[in-house]
Amino acid sequence: MKNYIDPKAPKDAHAATISSNLAMAGKLRFEDTQDFKDAQRGFIGTVPDGVVTNSRGSIAWDLGKYKFLEPEEAPDTVNPSLWRQARLNMINGLFMVTERVYQVRGLDIANMTIIEGDTGLIIIDPLTTTEVARAALELYFEHRTKRPVVAVMYTHSHIDHYGGVKGVIDVADAASDKVAVIAPDGFMEAIGGENILTGSPMSRRMQFQLGGLLAQGPRGQVDAGLGKTSARGQVGLIAPNQLIVEDTETHVIDGVEVQFQLAPESEAPAEMHIYMPQFKVLNMAENATHNLHNFCPIRGAVVRDPLLWSKYLDEAIDLYCADCEILIGQHHWPTWGRDRVVDYLAKQRDLYKYIHDQTVRLMNHGLKSAEIAERLDHPPSLQKEWALRGYYGTVNHNSKAVYQRYLSWYDANPANLHPLPPVETAKRTVEYMGGAAAMIARAQTDLENGEFRWVAQVMSQLIFAEPDNQVVRSLAADAFEQLGYQAESATWRNAYLYGAQELRHGVAELKPRPLVSPDVMEAIDSSTLFDYMGIRLIPEKVGERSFKSNWLINAPDTNVVLTLQNHTLTHRTVQSCGDADVTVRLERQTLADLVLGVESIEAAIADGRVVIDGDREAINGLFGMLDSFPFMFNVVTPIST
Repeated sequence: MKNYIDPKAPKDAHAATISSNLAMAGKLRFEDTQDFKDAQRGFIGTVPDGVVTNSRGSIAWDLGKYKFLEPEEAPDTVNPSLWRQARLNMINGLFMVTERVYQVRGLDIANMTIIEGDTGLIIIDPLTTTEVARAALELYFEHRTKRPVVAVMYTHSHIDHYGGVKGVIDVADAASDKVAVIAPDGFMEAIGGENILTGSPMSRRMQFQLGGLLAQGPRGQVDAGLGKTSARGQVGLIAPNQLIVEDTETHVIDGVEVQFQLAPESEAPAEMHIYMPQFKVLNMAENATHNLHNFCPIRGAVVRDPLLWSKYLDEAIDLYCADCEILIGQHHWPTWGRDRVVDYLAKQRDLYKYIHDQTVRLMNHGLKSAEIAERLDHPPSLQKEWALRGYYGTVNHNSKAVYQRYLSWYDANPANLHPLPPVETAKRTVEYMGGAAAMIARAQTDLENGEFRWVAQVMSQLIFAEPDNQVVRSLAADAFEQLGYQAESATWRNAYLYGAQELRHGVAELKPRPLVSPDVMEAIDSSTLFDYMGIRLIPEKVGERSFKSNWLINAPDTNVVLTLQNHTLTHRTVQSCGDADVTVRLERQTLADLVLGVESIEAAIADGRVVIDGDREAINGLFGMLDSFPFMFNVVTPIST
């Protein structure tokens, strides 16, 4: 590899990386350009230069940073299969899918689908932020008749499918039922749990998954698999005023017949498919995309059920594909023609079930998670299918998710039941391997020989033993970088390259931001807020204290009994509680501000927003026992203590 004067600069592709990427180029059908034809079909127009700004001129979306993707041939530093997907995800603008059905694609990681009803518009998934949603609707109005939005549908409970809703409708219109806001059953509950309880670590891990802190370029971030990346701006939420609760339901919305199929616990805890027989268009939300999806994303999540997921795909074929002529999703581009639609869905169904079944089969032979992941690949008949390549999920980490879902983290080897923690393990390992100097010498040789996985693995041990050793950090970064250059998965590439960046330059100093937007906070129920208070409790600060407290929340009228006992906070919603040691009266918003740590209990008491009857010191003491969580923390180096 080329030696740089600046050891922190990105490196050239190693000969082994060039060889690996050339081999990939020979495996797949790059002469097949059907996806490019489909992605460009029906193009009407787009925003100038691919840029969306807010009213203050700040950039919410900028495709200009990806102009380096224009050449058809991939550079040595990008897997050619991923390069192809990244170029497809650059095709952006307003597209006509069929008469009265339009999509705005490429102005966010997700798509906005626009259906022309008899009197107004039906919006499916209003993107991630207000800014890009408004820009998408304005783009539509530039080319079509301006009409009111009469309905919004959220296909599922992920932020890129609801966060821009205030860019297309007003809260008052939803509150008055002037605009129908439709979502699958469990939508609000799904948003609350993931955004609050694990919001901090997921946000940090998302930096690795999407590569948001990487520079765009052939040695940096090129894509996110599902799209380029997530839009910036204001995230909002308007609660649904209509839920789909039956397995299948049919409604007529502004003259358009819409058939819904619930698909809970698939790609999202609350998700649904949408079929419009009038247009012969089936919308599979995010359960059938032009890449292999995640059973568990590397940002972290509750493991999804791929067996159930595959069954929903099969049911959709049976329910809708006798007449369906067009398949759309809320990512990527459509598929036209009944035979192609059925073929596409059947292959997605079969791959998801294949990964599930073969992982479980090998589990039953006693193989460990990592052993199974090394054995599995696409079945031969599906290896060359572009829509099944691992740009977002991978067969490797999806199989590990299946193992985790059934058998947990523990592989049944007692040696792994109670291992030493990472730093102590690293120090002992370094000692056993003959010390840092010996490990570095061998790692340098292995790096030159292209043994990047092993160098990354071993140098990570040495980093946890000697986190300030710059030679070690450099070796590990170089190994990460080459692994990123080779990765077909956009998320793996981003993770490797961002890991290399943090090893070379340290953890970025970013201004802390709110855990969730005010709109999302309004939607989260009070029970989730008390759950979050529970995970913030620091046992060492509790001592021998215990008490029972009554919390009277005025909006909505809710009575919650919160108990501190055995160094644990528990709560339940009750009609009344007569034996509480203290009663707290407050508004719902004040509760949220206190629990999320954006307001102090002293200030809230002083200005009368919190009224306490009884043992005031118990409540003051309670908030003094609560932890605060860092916005940024070490990942590829030890956590500072």
